[in-house]
Amino acid sequence: MFYNFTQDEIEQFHRNVAKNVARIRKEKGLSQLELSLEIGYKSCSLVGGAESGYNNIHFNLEHLYKISKVLQVEISDFFQNIEI
Repeated sequence: MFYNFTQDEIEQFHRNVAKNVARIRKEKGLSQLELSLEIGYKSCSLVGGAESGYNNIHFNLEHLYKISKVLQVEISDFFQNIEI
């Protein structure tokens, strides 16, 4: 049996993860640029783009792993409040 994933469903998933990253980042007092630099980027284009959903940019697992280490949270925190 194959599940029929919709594009809207996948986009909502990415938006929810990005919202959680943004919320935790702000709680920890880091700017998008500071977080970007900490995970090895020279500008805030990845973090800013993923948080805003710009141009279909989103975080991959490596990004989330690095962000969880920088923010000192469990990677699972980025998946809170996501309905499946």
